[in-house]
Parts: sequence; structure tokens; C-alpha cells
Amino acid sequence: MAAPLSVEVEFGGGAELLFDGVKKHQVTLPGQEEPWDIRNLLIWIKKNLLKERPELFIQGDSVRPGILVLINDADWELLGELDYQLQDQDSVLFISTLHGG
Repeated sequence: MAAPLSVEVEFGGGAELLFDGVKKHQVTLPGQEEPWDIRNLLIWIKKNLLKERPELFIQGDSVRPGILVLINDADWELLGELDYQLQDQDSVLFISTLHGG
């Protein structure tokens, strides 16, 4: 059984507007059978933090194209994307690059 994890989840570039305008969230993910990965984190975020218009943040089981994901300030593409296993005290930043014009 994986222990609970304390993770900082942050939203920027306008993505925070989908989360009541709150940029930083210090969250405790409950213990579960499988280790927490980004795929599971996205499901948790959708259920617990996302306040409106999920189609602007989630597409399928991943983030929508145009949202950059940084894990501890590193591009998630270098870390395995959805399969990255979260560690206690990780920081996950979602930045929207989609802007109206």
C-alpha cells in the first residue's frame, strides 16, 4: 500500500481560472494500493480541484494539448509523462499556453 503523499499542485497562464482563480494548492493524496502517478493525479484533480469547464484542462486521460506540465521544474516529457510516479513533496505545475486574441 502506497503511503499518503503531500504534493504541491500549481496552475498558471490562465489555467488557474478553472480552479476558482487559486494558483497554488498544497494537497495530500490519500494512500492507495498502487503508487500515485500523473494519470491518477489528473483524475484526482478533476474530482477535487477543477471547478469549471473540464474540457479546457483534460482531454481523454491526459491534459489538453497546449498545457505544459512541469514536475519539480522539469518538463514531464523527460520524466515519463502520465507514468511518472509521484514522490512526497513533488511540485507539479500546469501552465496554459492557450490564450485568446
